[in-house]
Amino acid sequence: MYITLVLIITVTLLIFFVINLPVFGKLPTGKRLNKIKNLSNYLDGEIKNLSLTPVKPEDVSYWQMLGKVIEGNKNGSPKKTIPHQIPDFTSSEEFKITWFGHSSYLIQVDGKNILVDPVFSKRTSPFQFLGTKGFEGTDFIKPEELPNLDIILITHDHYDHLDYNSILKLKNKTKYFLTSLGVGSHLENWGILPEKIIELAWGEEAFPLENISFTAANARHFSGRLFKRNRTAWSSFILKTKNNKIYLGGDSGYDTHFKIIGETYGPFDLAILECGQYNAMWPLIHMVPEEVTQASLDLNAKHLLPVHWGKYRLALHDWDDSIKRVVKSAKDLNISILTPELGQTLKLKDNWDFKPWWANL
Repeated sequence: MYITLVLIITVTLLIFFVINLPVFGKLPTGKRLNKIKNLSNYLDGEIKNLSLTPVKPEDVSYWQMLGKVIEGNKNGSPKKTIPHQIPDFTSSEEFKITWFGHSSYLIQVDGKNILVDPVFSKRTSPFQFLGTKGFEGTDFIKPEELPNLDIILITHDHYDHLDYNSILKLKNKTKYFLTSLGVGSHLENWGILPEKIIELAWGEEAFPLENISFTAANARHFSGRLFKRNRTAWSSFILKTKNNKIYLGGDSGYDTHFKIIGETYGPFDLAILECGQYNAMWPLIHMVPEEVTQASLDLNAKHLLPVHWGKYRLALHDWDDSIKRVVKSAKDLNISILTPELGQTLKLKDNWDFKPWWANL
C-alpha cells in the first residue's frame, strides 16, 4: 500500500513538473485574457474561426490518425541532402527575402530586418529527443549568425512556428516581438520584457518602425502548446513598407477570408503562403497545393512564395509532393511563383531563373 502511494505521488509530481516546464509557455491571464474574452469570436472558453473548422472530419478518429502517423511514409523525407545557398544579410532599402525552410524567413527592407516564425531547432517538438528530425542539410544557419533584428514576428504558438530554444537565442538580438493576441504570455514567461512585445487582434494595426506597419488578419487554423487549444490567437499579417505590400500567411486552411483580405488590403506584391503538411484527415486547417494557388489569386498577389515545406516532415505526403503540385498549378493558372533554394536571398525586382532543386532528392 505504501509503495503504491509513493508511486502515485511520484508520478503526480513528475507530471506536474513536466507540464510546468517553460517550453510549454504560459496561458494568458489578467488584462490580456480579458481582451481575448472580449473578442467577437470568443465563445465557450476559446477563440473560434470565422467559419466552422473542426480539426478533423467526424468519420476520422484520433486513433486512425495516430495509426497513419505511426505507419508513416517511406517517401516522407528526401533521400539526399537538401542543398542551400549562402544568404546575403547586408542591409537593404529594397525588399529582399531569405527563406530558411519551413515557415522561417528573413525580410530586409527600408533598412530594417524582420524575422518571421524562427525555428532553428532539429525538431519541432517540446523535447528535442522526440519527433522527426529536420531534413539533412537544413541546419545550415544558426540563430547567432543572423544579423541584428528589428522585429521578430510570430504568427501563432505551434512548435513549428514558435520555437522556445530559438527564441531564447534571439530575444536579446531584436528590438520588438510582434505577434497574435495572447502569444505574448508565452514570450513574457520566457523572460522577454513586456515593452518589447506587440500583440494584435484581427483587424488591429501597429506602426512599430518608420515606414513599417503590420495589420493582423484572420486565418483558418488553431493554436495551443499543451492540452488546451485556442486560448491564444492565430493570424496572418499584412506588412506595409515604403514601397511594398506583403501578405504573411502563417498557417491557414482555405476559406473566403483570402478573397476578403485581397479586396480589403490588396493587391499584394508578394503572398507568402503555407504549402505542405496537409492531409484528408485534417482538410480544413491546412491547404492542399491547388488551394494555395487559388488563395494567391484571391489575394490579388503579383508573386507567390510557398513555404511550410522543405525542412520538416509533419504530415504523411511525399516530402516534395507539395512543391511539385503547387508549381504545376501555378503554371496552369499563369501565377508567378518563387521557388528559391534554402538560404537563397531574393529581391522582388530581380529576374529569376529557378531550377527544380528538389528533383532527384
